[in-house]
Amino acid sequence: MYVIVEIAGQQFKAEKGRKLYVNRLKGEENSLLSFDKVLLIDNDGQVKVGSPVVEGASVSVKILRHLKDDKVIVFKKKRRKGYKVKNGHRQYLTQVLIEDIIA
Repeated sequence: MYVIVEIAGQQFKAEKGRKLYVNRLKGEENSLLSFDKVLLIDNDGQVKVGSPVVEGASVSVKILRHLKDDKVIVFKKKRRKGYKVKNGHRQYLTQVLIEDIIA
């Protein structure tokens, strides 16, 4: 059984026991959160699609840790103009564990 759930503005495929990296969530480590924006439920071939969300469905997750992603280098250059800019960026992430799916 899996669901498509919207967490922090992005859609993720969630299965029980799976770990996901999502954009930074508010909450302490080892705390539980619940998300009710479930867009699709697939229960062994029986698909239920919401319009826009499935009523009564939710996903509970446990925050495992807060971390930063690998550095992404942003390099801009315009040839023959002497213009070069180098920037770096590290995205703040939260690792969550899918505890339970309530369908």
